[in-house]
Amino acid sequence: MQKGDVLFRQNQTTSGLYRVVSGCVTLQRAGLGGETLTLHRAVSGGLFAEVSVFSATYHCDAICSEAGSVTKIAKADVVAAMQSNPAFSEGFTRLLAVQVQQYRAHIELLAISSAKERILAAVQAGYFNATVTELATRINLSHEACYRALRGLCDDGRMIRVGRGKYTLS
Repeated sequence: MQKGDVLFRQNQTTSGLYRVVSGCVTLQRAGLGGETLTLHRAVSGGLFAEVSVFSATYHCDAICSEAGSVTKIAKADVVAAMQSNPAFSEGFTRLLAVQVQQYRAHIELLAISSAKERILAAVQAGYFNATVTELATRINLSHEACYRALRGLCDDGRMIRVGRGKYTLS
């Protein structure tokens, strides 16, 4: 896959879930105002589109944000493995339970009203591993507000700008 490739689009009929072998895939949806919302960022070794096993259509777009490769796992194969292999079924269920916990933590992060504090929480949670623009979409800020808050955090001495678009906690 090349950067910018689309693996599937929202409302397209599901056919399976995916594992990132290398690179990165971003799950995105358009917000009510037309802005891009990042729902998930799958990196090497990560799965995405797990809900497709139980859904007729995909609920977002899957866009390759870094070149690499993915493996598609057919929906029917996952269902068959769940029915015939209790250990697989338990492992898959555990994976989904961990994801629910992560999404709940993400909702808590999004509830932080201060842009500076939301960015600090996101950095501490490991969200800032790509561009400032992608961070902004993951934490529901405009990229302008994200840049302003990062500059303010640097002015406050809470973060340090270490390069173009690169920041670290002080």
